[in-house]
Amino acid sequence: MTRRELLQGALVGAIAALLRPGRGAAQVPARTDSSDRLYDPSMVQARSSATAADNDVVVKELEHRLKCTCGCNLDIYTCRTTDFTCTYSPALHREVLALRAEGKRPDAIVAAFVTKYGEQILMAPKPEGFNLAGYLLPGAVVLGAGALLATVLVRRSRLGRHPIPAAALAAPPTPADDDRLQRALAEVDD
Repeated sequence: MTRRELLQGALVGAIAALLRPGRGAAQVPARTDSSDRLYDPSMVQARSSATAADNDVVVKELEHRLKCTCGCNLDIYTCRTTDFTCTYSPALHREVLALRAEGKRPDAIVAAFVTKYGEQILMAPKPEGFNLAGYLLPGAVVLGAGALLATVLVRRSRLGRHPIPAAALAAPPTPADDDRLQRALAEVDD
């Protein structure tokens, strides 16, 4: 198949898709059984209207530091704004708003969440104790590998710079070697 045939086929397919009847019709799910959460409208909870507190920069930063407890491994803000089937992230968001309304500072809110849910609520562990290994060990491994690679490369480059000793060179060819070479070349040419 040539490139021209491929492009013509793609163009014909695109025109056929555009001319297909029912383009403006509403989407109907292929499956309507209740086991498929994506097609079950009752799974999506009713959301209240967004307020200024929902979009507060401090609240967003706090929620980016805290992990949703639904098991998605997203932060609270991302989970509540992208997964509308999650029932945990709106509840956690309301907790953040309630603590913020009490006048607590961001670090105090994070500490309250750690007290209630444990350190696994944090998106990144505190850099203290054994957690320091998670912050320092990858960098140390990369530096060590870089140092090892640099050492190997320097040693290899130094080997290439030294002249080859005369004893290591082969002796110059003798007239007998020249004759043997000429005969071998003559055989190849024939």
